[in-house]
Amino acid sequence: MSTSPPPATGPAAAPAVERTPGQEVAALADVKQLGLFAAIASLSYVFWVVGGMEMIERLAYYGVKAVATLYAKDPVSKGGLGVTMSEFGTLLAVWALVQSLIPVFTGGLSDRYGYKQTIAVSTVVKIMGYLVMATFPTYAGFFAGAMLLATGTAIFKPGIQGTLVKATKRENSSMAWGIFYQTVNIGGFLGPLVAGYMRKMEWRYVFLACAAIISLNFLMLLIYQEPGKADRLAKAASDKAAGVVHESLVAQSLRELAKPHVWSYLLIFSGFWFMFNSLFDVLPAHIEEWVDTRDVVLSLFGGQPVTNEAVKFFVVMSKDGSEILPEGLLNLNAGLIMITCFLFAALSGLMRATTSMVIGTLMATAALFLSGYSSLGWVSVGAIFIFSIGEMMSSPKFSEYIGNFAPADKKAMYLGFSQIPLAIGWFLEGKIGPWLYGEFASKDKFARELLVEKGWTAIDAAAIKQGEAFDKLVATLGQPAHDVTRLLYDRHEVAIGTVWYIMGAVGVLSAIGIWAYGAQVQKWAKQR
Repeated sequence: MSTSPPPATGPAAAPAVERTPGQEVAALADVKQLGLFAAIASLSYVFWVVGGMEMIERLAYYGVKAVATLYAKDPVSKGGLGVTMSEFGTLLAVWALVQSLIPVFTGGLSDRYGYKQTIAVSTVVKIMGYLVMATFPTYAGFFAGAMLLATGTAIFKPGIQGTLVKATKRENSSMAWGIFYQTVNIGGFLGPLVAGYMRKMEWRYVFLACAAIISLNFLMLLIYQEPGKADRLAKAASDKAAGVVHESLVAQSLRELAKPHVWSYLLIFSGFWFMFNSLFDVLPAHIEEWVDTRDVVLSLFGGQPVTNEAVKFFVVMSKDGSEILPEGLLNLNAGLIMITCFLFAALSGLMRATTSMVIGTLMATAALFLSGYSSLGWVSVGAIFIFSIGEMMSSPKFSEYIGNFAPADKKAMYLGFSQIPLAIGWFLEGKIGPWLYGEFASKDKFARELLVEKGWTAIDAAAIKQGEAFDKLVATLGQPAHDVTRLLYDRHEVAIGTVWYIMGAVGVLSAIGIWAYGAQVQKWAKQR
């Protein structure tokens, strides 16, 4: 691996501070972490400010993300987009690329021009995205809004995460990333609650509420203080006085990405993000169509429909209080992380980073297998519970690890790189996940097939508007909707499970890759 800087151009070139191969390996080594309470006490003021900003941003973001699949597949007659899962998958794939690849090259902008400025710009762009979604209730309108939202998120992330890295030390980084992830999931927990309430009135209220929520970050910017700002400005003034011409950010980013320990790490972790995004892109449809949550309501509330509006809001229940909506069940993920992530951060701090990531990935994999095993509500609760623990053991550790081995003057750049595996995993899942579901598990598709078996012509069945075939089947059979769902599930149980077994197989491969990377890091360390 070459360590020589590129040739200078212009009057003078900014010297590239390169580390030797031995120093690169040293940055990959684990550092002994402070104890639970000592680590929490050591966290600085600015850490808690960016945690609050992230919580607000995630509240708005997951307010949309948690219900996007449901909005897309809801028929137009009910205010939704009325598109197939495959069509929605195209939107997800483009969303993934825009949101995940832009930070690869804009992370350096935050390092060079300031975190506060990029966070402010991102907030404006995200507000525009939510307003476009609310104003244009069509597939094209939602697509345009999603692209603005993706762009704003891409600009937001490097500045926030770069601040976090500069505001912490190696000795408290596990706890810092764990608590930061916890604040993310406070927003992730509250967002679906807001969305679940608003969509019962009208879909556009979801997007308007999210626009109002994200605007609160302008207030947080008033108390935000960028760490290292004085040094950054002093260096910029010195470079300007000396006539220094900085290397292109694109060239600099590509040179850093070419380092073996960087690109291999990013590529291997793509599998985890494939699984992670299936939880939000595909599982809501699976829960809505196949999971019977009445057994959960029976256990928790004695089998009677819930009438208390506060309970219905926080559990995210149907209007009649007899079932838990998909976003309510999925909110167990954010709720568990919101309450316990600091404990799992302390646990993961006791083991090697790659060991924690392997264990977490395998647990998330087991959860996907379990999702395909049964349609019982409590089984889905267990799957989400296991997935959440796996997520806490792996996802914060991934960001912590790359933030630790990033050069001091390229923290935001490297954290921008951390979006590459998200881009790969989410792009592939965005296309493959909804397509798999549409081919092997779509209730609408199975309902059309059974309608033909019951005497409908293929032409008449095909003419039914997207999302309305199941209602037609219920009317044709004259049976309760839950009984018809059970009939379809029993006929197609193997196919429905196949979707999740394929997703889980990706997790197994990802865990093997992370383990191999950890073993290679140990070899590099011995060769220093």
